[in-house]
Amino acid sequence: MSSASLTMDPPAAAAGSTRTIITICAMIATLMQALDATIANVALPYMQGSLSTTADQITWVLTSYIVAAAIMTAPVGWLSARFGRKNIFIVSLVGFTVASMLCGIAQSLAEMVIFRLAQGVFGAALVPLSQATMLDLYPAEQRGQAMAIWGMGVMLGPILGPTLGGWLTDVYNWRFVFYVNLPFGILAIAGLAIFLKDENRNAELRFDWIGFGVLALGIGAFQMMLDRGEQKDWFGSTEIIAETVLAGLGLYLFAVHMMTAEKPFLSPRLFKDRNFVAGLVVMFAIGMVLLATSALLAPYLQNLGGYPVRTAGLLMAPRGFGTLLAMMVAGRIVSKAEPRLIMLFGLGMIGWSLWDMTGWTPDVSRFQLIMNSMVQGAGLGFVFTPLTVIAFATLTSDLRTDGTALFSLVRNVGSAIGVSVTSFLLAQNTQIMHAALAEHVNPFNRMLQFGGAYQYWNIANPLTLGALNTEITRQSTIIAYVDDFKLMMLVTLPTALLLLLMSTPKAKPGAESHVEVLD
Repeated sequence: MSSASLTMDPPAAAAGSTRTIITICAMIATLMQALDATIANVALPYMQGSLSTTADQITWVLTSYIVAAAIMTAPVGWLSARFGRKNIFIVSLVGFTVASMLCGIAQSLAEMVIFRLAQGVFGAALVPLSQATMLDLYPAEQRGQAMAIWGMGVMLGPILGPTLGGWLTDVYNWRFVFYVNLPFGILAIAGLAIFLKDENRNAELRFDWIGFGVLALGIGAFQMMLDRGEQKDWFGSTEIIAETVLAGLGLYLFAVHMMTAEKPFLSPRLFKDRNFVAGLVVMFAIGMVLLATSALLAPYLQNLGGYPVRTAGLLMAPRGFGTLLAMMVAGRIVSKAEPRLIMLFGLGMIGWSLWDMTGWTPDVSRFQLIMNSMVQGAGLGFVFTPLTVIAFATLTSDLRTDGTALFSLVRNVGSAIGVSVTSFLLAQNTQIMHAALAEHVNPFNRMLQFGGAYQYWNIANPLTLGALNTEITRQSTIIAYVDDFKLMMLVTLPTALLLLLMSTPKAKPGAESHVEVLD
């Protein structure tokens, strides 16, 4: 090779290396935020014992984080424009890292919920800011690959969270699922502080406190209604009725205010883009499936399958490998193939995997479990990358930060609703099926009058009656899990119809980057 072929223009080399460093730091921030949505899943039984809480109360550790992140995602666009993207990025990373350490030292459920709320508040900005940074950092022809790289963090975080959480809990302690954020947080803060250059900011920009307030009221009240409905007997409780009314009122006032205010919290122009609106609905459904299936599978493997925490985490890891592989493939072909067909293929894979899960029992083979997880993870990867590209393809650059914030808001709300709905349906259906199965437990049931059933589940013997009740509860729980898997399948498949509303515009060549990097 000639010496000329080995030379590179110094400014170009510097810009390329700086872009790589910023990309790595943005990916670390994305992965940290996404990982913490599920990393505590497999550690919940251990946290329940340490914090002296009940099984339904400990789920607040998950939902408090998701709800706080959902509410605080909405003002990210305004905060970025008012104080500068770099400043908000760094402050959010510092706050998230500190809150993670506080979660690790929490001594009660109240402390844990408060610190998880703080973690969600500071972590809310990390995903939309990293996405907006990646979109502006790369030219239009490279955005498909950039979104594939960014999407790996968003999708792999919740998927690999239980695996990493299980390993840390088994080898060290459940508190290390929070301590693990410290070194990565410091690394990302240092990289962004040194290499990311700040943008212009608008010091006179006013914040729409009314719009933000009614949106926060609507989301918060709705999530409280879902979380506490099962405990309070739903609409037989005055509290649940009040929370439902507040949720409806808050969301209605937000919609009216957005359409009538002079400078609303979110621009109505966002909802005039058909690609973006259809993408929001698909992202909502994907958000429900992404976290709900993970939250269901972790206790399923431990409590029903009898797997230790580390093994349960490892069995969920293939889902992440499937997502990683699919995103690498989708990132390369999204600019050459029809994105809607890629998404349709991915939705089909997710639907098939959930249909297969409806036939599971706790003795499902490890091979089937691993293959199903890989197919489901690959389906999520094939949906997420083209969805992100096509949803923002027709959105103007001045709406991009607000658009990414709203995208993350919808994903977080979908995740929170998915976890809450599947949790209360699991509890409710377990009780319903327990009552239905118990109807057949009587002295006239011939199946209980001979053989092993008579020996171990003799209803006339108080010593074996408890074992019979335990088995009925186990069978009822298995059926309840199957019903949840069916629900997730029914949420996924209809979203394929939304692909008909999307179009695939041609990318404009020569798009300029809007993020300044140090040369």
